[in-house]
Amino acid sequence: MSDVQLSLLNDFQRGFPLTATPFDVISHRLGLGTEDVLETLRRLLREGTISRVGAVFRPNRIGVSTLAAMAVPEPRLAAVAQQVNAHPEVNHNYEREHRFNLWFVATAANAAHLDRVLGHIEQETGCPVMRLPMVQDYHIDLGFDLRHTVALAERQHMTGPASPTAASLEAKDYALIAAIQDGLPLVNRPYAAIGAAIGMEEAEVLARLERLLNQDIIKRFGIVVRHHELGFRANAMVVWNIPDQQVDEFGHCVGASGLVNLCYQRPRRLPDWPYNLFCMIHGKDRDAVLDRLEQLRDQCGLREFGHEVLFSKQRFKQTGARYVAPKESGEKVA
Repeated sequence: MSDVQLSLLNDFQRGFPLTATPFDVISHRLGLGTEDVLETLRRLLREGTISRVGAVFRPNRIGVSTLAAMAVPEPRLAAVAQQVNAHPEVNHNYEREHRFNLWFVATAANAAHLDRVLGHIEQETGCPVMRLPMVQDYHIDLGFDLRHTVALAERQHMTGPASPTAASLEAKDYALIAAIQDGLPLVNRPYAAIGAAIGMEEAEVLARLERLLNQDIIKRFGIVVRHHELGFRANAMVVWNIPDQQVDEFGHCVGASGLVNLCYQRPRRLPDWPYNLFCMIHGKDRDAVLDRLEQLRDQCGLREFGHEVLFSKQRFKQTGARYVAPKESGEKVA
């Protein structure tokens, strides 16, 4: 990857320009032509290095989502994974090293819809689904600092905790969310193209996106990279059994450590699942992840608590969450 491409991917994962011609702004900063920027992004999208350019929504501000796990007999794992993948509400689906070996995230417009999807998955596969909805987030940032230039204080400011409460949105907001949830069109005036598809002026698209950002409904707006393709080939979900009265204290410490991409509280599911604090650690390889874990245990005083490390073995699906189906938006969506 050239230095210019690295700057493009590193510097525009956040703060993507909310102006009529955002790629002109980016090209000026990088010293490239606008069409060069657009063609580079189109190529990286085709190659799978990036998943989209656009919004990352804060969980449970729109619709509802849950992490879910299944204990699937090994001979059936690939087939069951495909059955799970077939549901558009499922956006991430991984095999992990554990008796609960299939882990996925499902998102829907409301709790009833989500329950139906999970029920269908149980019926189709014959495997119970363990539901682990988020209780509290302490740090969520799947941006990757490819140059290690983002200071910890800035990272904490951008990704600090928030209460997972639903947002109050208008019909036009839902139409806009439906139009952008798969990413911006890679054209010179993307906001005008979005507006044309849903019957909205470019200026209103920009104003509504600004408001969604200010209200923390959109938590990050920019290039969404795929970490495995950029060399972060190892990741582990580390789960901890923390006394309930201390989970906030340790959750805030882990979230602010600078060593994790995600940290949140989820419910225990006794007797099978005693863990209530989750974090995700990414690294170039397995040893790098384990080294970060040891730093984290020392930094936050976690050595006395039971934990498990669930390394990812296989990625079955990784897409952006779909919060609104086009037919639910009330508008025509291209």
